[in-house]
Amino acid sequence: METTHATTFRRIFQVIDGNRKAVGDGFQVTSPMPGPRIRQLSPFLLIDHIGPMTIAPSEQPLGSPPHPHRGFETVTIMYSGVLAHRDTAGHAGNIGPGDVQWMTAGAGLLHEELYEKEFTRRGGTLEVVQLWVNMPKKDKMAPANYQDIPSADIKTLPTPDGRGTVRVIAGTYEGVTGPASTFSPMTMLDVHLPKGTEFNLTLPQDYNVGLYIVKGDVRLHGDYSATTKQLVVLGWNSSEASITANEDSIILVLAGEPIEEPLATYGPFVMNTNKELVQAIADYESGAMGSFADTD
Repeated sequence: METTHATTFRRIFQVIDGNRKAVGDGFQVTSPMPGPRIRQLSPFLLIDHIGPMTIAPSEQPLGSPPHPHRGFETVTIMYSGVLAHRDTAGHAGNIGPGDVQWMTAGAGLLHEELYEKEFTRRGGTLEVVQLWVNMPKKDKMAPANYQDIPSADIKTLPTPDGRGTVRVIAGTYEGVTGPASTFSPMTMLDVHLPKGTEFNLTLPQDYNVGLYIVKGDVRLHGDYSATTKQLVVLGWNSSEASITANEDSIILVLAGEPIEEPLATYGPFVMNTNKELVQAIADYESGAMGSFADTD
C-alpha cells in the first residue's frame, strides 16, 4: 500500500517484510530484496540479513561454500561473530564486529564465506547484513577487487542531539567521507539510535533511498512505523526524512544515484542482457572465473 505525506519529508512508498530462507549450509537469512521496488532502490539489488543466530561450538566451519559472481559487488556488514572470506582473485581475510567487506566481483570470480575457525570452536552469536550493489555497464567487466574495511577505519558522527551515532561506510555525509570506493555515487550509513533519539536524515533529493531496520522499532515522519527486518522505500519529493527511535535501534541507510540501464539477472550473475548472462554461465562452467584448486 502506498502512502503520501506532506512534502516536508520524503514520501513513503512501501514498508516491506523480508522472506526467510536458508543459504549455503549454515546461514539463516531474511531478505526484503529483491522485490517489486527494485527500480526504486537501484543501485542496490539484494539485502540478506543473516541471524542473529546462535552458533554451537564445533570443529567444522559452516557457511556458504564456493560459488561464482559477475557484474556487481557484495558488501558484508558485520554486527556480531566472525566470518572468513577467500576468493579466486587471491583475496582472503576475516571480518568481525563493526567491520565491512566490499568485494567487487566485476568480470567474475568464485568466493566462499565460512564461520572463522576460532569463532567456530568457541561458538557465539552471528549477525550479518550482506548487500548486492549493481555496477554500471561500462564497469561490469572490471577486474575483481576486495576492500577490507576494519571498523577503526569507519568514521563516526554523533547525531545532532549527541545521543546516537552515524557510521559513514560509503559516500559523504555531513562533511565526512566513508572509506569505501564505489563505481556509482551512493551514501551508505550505519545509524545507531538509542531509545527516544530523533534524527533528521538529509540526502540528495534525486537519490533512491531505502532504510533497512537491522533491529529496533522506529517512527518515520511522526506517523509511520517500521520494525526489525523491515525495509522502508522512500520517494524523491524531498531531501529530508525524520526518524524517531521507539527503542534502541540500528538503521542501515542505503542511498544512491540510480543506474538507469537494463537489468538481466540469473542466480549469481547480474548483467545488462541475456546474451551476457549466457556468456557468464559459459565462462563459469569453463573455469574462466578460477578455481580454489589453483590457490590451495
